[in-house]
Amino acid sequence: MTWHGPTFRISDGAHIAGAWCLVWRRYDRADELHPEHLFVYADGRITLGRFESTDLAGLGKLLASGKIALDRPAARERPADPSKWKSRSPQRRTDESFLAEVAGEVARLAGRPTAADLLREAVRGYQRETSEANRILLRDAYLAVPAHLRVYVLGDMDRQDRPLRILTTDIGHAVDGDGPVVTEEMHQGARDYFAEGDAAVERAEERQAVRYADEPTGVPQPPVVLHEVVHPNGRPAELGAFVLRNDYEAPVTYGGRTYPTVLHGYWALSAAEPADHDRIRACATAREVQETGGRAARRTDWPAVRLAVMAGLLRAKFRPAPPARRDPARHGGGGHPLHRLLRSPLLARGRPPRRPQLDRPPAGADPVRTARRRRGLRRPSLGLQEAARTAETALRAATRTGSQTGEKGGA
Repeated sequence: MTWHGPTFRISDGAHIAGAWCLVWRRYDRADELHPEHLFVYADGRITLGRFESTDLAGLGKLLASGKIALDRPAARERPADPSKWKSRSPQRRTDESFLAEVAGEVARLAGRPTAADLLREAVRGYQRETSEANRILLRDAYLAVPAHLRVYVLGDMDRQDRPLRILTTDIGHAVDGDGPVVTEEMHQGARDYFAEGDAAVERAEERQAVRYADEPTGVPQPPVVLHEVVHPNGRPAELGAFVLRNDYEAPVTYGGRTYPTVLHGYWALSAAEPADHDRIRACATAREVQETGGRAARRTDWPAVRLAVMAGLLRAKFRPAPPARRDPARHGGGGHPLHRLLRSPLLARGRPPRRPQLDRPPAGADPVRTARRRRGLRRPSLGLQEAARTAETALRAATRTGSQTGEKGGA
């Protein structure tokens, strides 16, 4: 089941977080199933549509009575897998496993540990002490995960949950009844799998610590997140939201020095030593900038000035270009109209570029030719305009964090 969110409702002035999914509902007057929104909230309240409310026990009764179904009518039955061990499909979702999934979603919204969280804690406990008692606890935690979600619990598309299925099977028994017979070497291989995963997480956390070395604690989630993009065949001809990223190749001049990107300037200006400043400034890629800048010694006053420095760099990046005039010697003499661009088209808020300003043509110019050139210069670059629209749309979408509803619930 796919859960959507965030959403919330207000109850006695309290903000109660929620999420929703789609189910099939049968109404009393018609023996037909129709899609319906199922909302769940952190306090355990469950709402069908906008008005009908129940709880987990009531939802179980609705499923048992057939008033709510999990699969669409006349859905094609999935063929049975010839081998459970070799199968890569999740187990079939049942009413019981869906109720367990809903209970886990309520726990997540309320900030309590879910079945997956308790399973990870059981794995860590077994790694600390590989005793038989801890392995039994691990097996109980694994079986507490809803059956149709177990293949996803490790987030491994290749091995899925096979390491857990091996560890939870006693030595000398076949995994899943039709798989290989478990040996001590297989148990050790599963333990090594989790140890390698922990080492990879530690390396990733170390890289994150270097990348955000100057980040203060308690930083809120930014309203707009521009993900890193890669263009192996070169930048597209039509600009997009990626031009707003700090690692976009747009030279900026700040404090009398020019930096290849805003990212170069930010990390270079954070360095305490001039040698580190120059080395960061000369880095070839954004990743190299973050690695070098994150490991360099920081200025003592950097926490106080970092925001002002970033603001100055961004202003330099999006500062309007100086007036540019067409050279009469290169563009057909004095009979051509002169024009200048007054603003940079790539603004932080995505404001569309202004129409180019036309100077009055000199006396004696052909009015017909002048009017044609005016029409040709009337519309700015479509690519720049699209980038501006993209930035504005991303900002509006990122600020929609939820929808407020009344006590009756709803989306």
